[in-house]
Order: sequence, then C-alpha cells, then structure tokens
Amino acid sequence: MKLLLSLLLIWLTTTSALAFDNQHTAFDSLLKKYVHWDAAGVSSKVDYSGFQQDWPLLKQYLDELSAVNQVEFERWSKPTRLAFLINAYNAFTIQLILSGYPDLVSIKDLGSLFSSPWSKKFFTLLGKRRNLDNIEHDMIRVPGAYDDPRIHFSVVCASIGCPALRNEAFTGSRLDQQLEDGLRRFLTDNSRNRYDSQRKTLEVSKLFDWYADDFAGGFRGHESVISFLGDYAELFTAAETEREAIRKGKITLAYLDYDWTLNETRR
Repeated sequence: MKLLLSLLLIWLTTTSALAFDNQHTAFDSLLKKYVHWDAAGVSSKVDYSGFQQDWPLLKQYLDELSAVNQVEFERWSKPTRLAFLINAYNAFTIQLILSGYPDLVSIKDLGSLFSSPWSKKFFTLLGKRRNLDNIEHDMIRVPGAYDDPRIHFSVVCASIGCPALRNEAFTGSRLDQQLEDGLRRFLTDNSRNRYDSQRKTLEVSKLFDWYADDFAGGFRGHESVISFLGDYAELFTAAETEREAIRKGKITLAYLDYDWTLNETRR
C-alpha cells in the first residue's frame, strides 16, 4: 500500500510539473519582443529574423503545444481551449515562415501549384499530424465548437492583408476582450476597411466575403455580413447619418483586394 501511495504521489507530482502553461508565457514573451504595432495601433509587423535568433525558445514552446493530448485538452474550459488553438495556429505559422525566411515575399511562396502552404502537414497537435487548415477549419470553425466569427481577426496568415498579429498571447481569462479588441483594431484600419461617403459603400476586407457564412451564422443575432458590421458603424465614419445608414444596412458592400505580402519588418 505504501509503495502504491508513493507511486501515486510521484505520478501526481510529475503530472503537475508537466502541466501545460495556459498563460502561454513563453510565447507571450517572444511576441512582445518581436511583434510591433504601427503608430495607430491597427496593424503590426513581425521581426522574423528575431524569431530566427530565438528559435530554441520558440521550438520549446512548439514542443510544449505538441505534447498536449486530447484528454488534457478536453479538461480545459472552452475559452482556454480556443485560446490554445489560436496560439497554436499563430505559432506554427511563424514556424512555417521561418522555414523559408528570408527568401520570401509571401506565405504563398511556400505552397505549390498543387498544394497551399496551409495544407502542409508539418506539426503534431493533440496527438495527430496536422496542417494549419486543420486547426482553423476542422478544429476552430467546425460548427458547434466555438461559433465565434471574431476568430478571423486572431488567427493570422502572416500577410499585410491579414488582421494584426497581437504582441501578446491569447489566454482563456482574457479571450473575449482580446477577440473584440482585435476585431475593432482591424475595422479601424482604413487601408483594409473604410466607408466611401460619395458612393455610400462600405469597402471591407475580402475576409468578410470568404467567410460570409460565419458572420451570418447568428452570432449576436446577426444573419448577414452587413448586419454584423452595423454593430461597428462608429468605426467607419464620424457622421451620425452615415452611421445610421450602416446600422440599417442601407449601404452597398464591396470587397477590397487582399495583400498577401509578408507582414515583416526588416532590421
């Protein structure tokens, strides 16, 4: 009996010591060091050469992500699980960029005629070999899992057209605030989202076109992209009459070209 209790104590101690850090402290430190907001705080640039120099620290964090199993993952709260998946997507995207850096103009350079960079299976997560599409579409966007279209402003494809990579890790305790902040920063960037008063047209990122069904899926009662954007009318114009037109959907919606240029900053 004493031997059994001793073994149990050792197992519990080891398990506790190896428990995943859901504050994502290591990744948070790297993001703070190598991701920089622009002056307006609406877009960011990434110092990939800095990440290259600190590759051992990033690799350790990636290994910790890969060590989490499905049983442990399922024990966490829903916000903690989603924060884990978002951070995993962003961290493995950085790894993918580093595999071809600095000889890249775009993440698309890492794909081929027959496969995209997002379809490359180059990492393990929750016990399976996966690609970035698996995280975004099969784990985050799958109906009934999280059903929050704001994730499109948190998972970042390493491109200028993308929403900004935050200079902090996502955590379950702050997830709602971080998702909302990311969305608002993105909508405030008039290079990617803006209102044309002359044409009475709301010109927005192609993200809203590609994932229209997500924004029309009933989140906060919205059943269309225009309805969703109406909640943020104050970010597009200072004129109350124009804001009211956006809220009521009495505008035209147009989609801007997407810039796939790498979101890098060079030293």
